Amino acid sequence: MKYWIYTLSMVGVLLGALPAFAQHNLKQLWQTPDLPTPESVLYVADKDDPYLFVSLIDGEGNVADGKGGVAKLATDGSVIEKDWLVGLDAPKGMAIFENRLYVADITAVAVVDIKAQKLLKKIPIEGAVFLNDVTVNSTGVVYVSDTRTNKVHRIVDDVPSLYLENVANANGLKAFGPSLVVGAGPELLLFGADKKPLVLAKGFAQGIDGIEMLAKRGEFIVSCWPGLVYYVSADGKIQILIDSQAQKINTADIGYDPNTNQVFVPNFFKNTVTAYQLN
Repeated sequence: MKYWIYTLSMVGVLLGALPAFAQHNLKQLWQTPDLPTPESVLYVADKDDPYLFVSLIDGEGNVADGKGGVAKLATDGSVIEKDWLVGLDAPKGMAIFENRLYVADITAVAVVDIKAQKLLKKIPIEGAVFLNDVTVNSTGVVYVSDTRTNKVHRIVDDVPSLYLENVANANGLKAFGPSLVVGAGPELLLFGADKKPLVLAKGFAQGIDGIEMLAKRGEFIVSCWPGLVYYVSADGKIQILIDSQAQKINTADIGYDPNTNQVFVPNFFKNTVTAYQLN
């Protein structure tokens, strides 16, 4: 009962009405080139020196070729270590819990010791075809989406299990408390304890890729891989911040720094990461 009440209260927060839909924009700050097929950016709130992880496919997105890895960037865009981790296949979404970095890698989730800068293991996901995004909640429960099987899996104490199925084109994920936000094609969905979907926003022109929850409760920045970034208000209204589809500048799995309100966008085929100030 306590769990159910908590979920309902969070839904209420997310659906709380705003007095008006404020207009927002993104101002470019910097761009880092020569990053081979960047798919995801993860902001790491290190208390001494925050930084960014960037997953690099460096090849085909569904081929186990051992060419993939993770780069480490400073928050000003300078490259700290381009080959911070090597030997992955086609790494995509990432999430951190304590000293562990979790990375979606086609059919398994790679577990990396951050301090040792070492791959500890890969957790195979039964029946997985195209693992895409990863998120972790405050208790260390890991979720990973499989876009091509329309499923979301959960990992507890390194043991995976099926969590959601029949979620069309499940991709972007964001965990908070016991709830999970999922980008399912052109819809942003919330799943609570009963695992029933609640539509937070819809009408996105392409399938959702990255999801970042903003400091303002119930608001999100959402990316769509073909070249779209949206602002989502708490009442479900959406505003396009970037539309680079005509220029073929992809906007994959974004990162976000809540302290500076900066958004980090991996430009998949351009081999760049671009930072923006959100206003």
